[in-house]
Amino acid sequence: MSYNLAFDFSVNKENKTITVKREFAAELSLVWDAYTKSEILDQWWAPKPWKAKTKTMDFREGGHWHYAMTGPEGEEHWAWADFKNIETHKKYTGLDAFADANGNVNKDLPQSNWEVTFTNNGQVTLVEFQISYDDLAQLEATIQMGFKEGFTSALGNLDQYLNAQFKLRNQLKTNTMARTSTYLNFPGNTEEAFNFYRSVFGTEFSGKGIQRFGDIPSEAGHPPIAEDVKKMILHVELPILGGHILMATDAPKEMGMTVTQGNNMHICLEPETKTETKKLFDALSKDGNIVMPLADMFFGAYFGECTDRFGINWMFNCIEKQ
Repeated sequence: MSYNLAFDFSVNKENKTITVKREFAAELSLVWDAYTKSEILDQWWAPKPWKAKTKTMDFREGGHWHYAMTGPEGEEHWAWADFKNIETHKKYTGLDAFADANGNVNKDLPQSNWEVTFTNNGQVTLVEFQISYDDLAQLEATIQMGFKEGFTSALGNLDQYLNAQFKLRNQLKTNTMARTSTYLNFPGNTEEAFNFYRSVFGTEFSGKGIQRFGDIPSEAGHPPIAEDVKKMILHVELPILGGHILMATDAPKEMGMTVTQGNNMHICLEPETKTETKKLFDALSKDGNIVMPLADMFFGAYFGECTDRFGINWMFNCIEKQ
């Protein structure tokens, strides 16, 4: 199954609103965190080469986010957001305004009311923004300041990463025979770890060897990969014993990913059929936690993730014969 991730940007001057709709090929909890945790927002919120820098953030009803957009020459533009209503993993609303370094709102510059809604359908997560202004002049000033270009410049990184990584995996697996492998996530030291494993087992990397984020072909609509990320490992595979394969990737913070003890290792099952995949998925996820429901994904696989009742992470990837 193949589909295009939706993106829509529209302006309604009569209602003084901007509407943005954007789909992400990621589970709801990951996308929610990317929009509500300052350590992740700082990695992607600003259009490159600018960077976001949080001074304080208290994500709760009545809380706020005070941050700066910092430019390549050291210039700073401060902003302030008030959070009003929050429904976890569903919606939040708030006021967004320009401010100074002390958090004093500049009422002479445009202010807007935001309603951000999150919807997951099992395959993708849709984020919808309704941004409204008190008067038309503020809306037009925001558009003239390059809001569309700035706001959308970094949103494609996660999709690009997922698409490229699974293309590599499919290239390296040349048949649809069932197999089990172990998938590892590292915070940036995959290359060091896998050179160590290669020396231990005396084997060589599969296919073209180490593939880096910088190897991802540039595509229209996707922002460029950050320089700090280009050298990181997108995907690598190493046979060890008895035909078992170790696979791994770096998890860049710039793409909203966080590696912690517990989510850094998955047992990856690749059954021959969707029927067998669903049978195993249903059995292992019973009384556990479904992280990503099984679904036909845009990268050509029947894919899902779960954590069983004992806390073990499982990943399913089936490419069924046609």
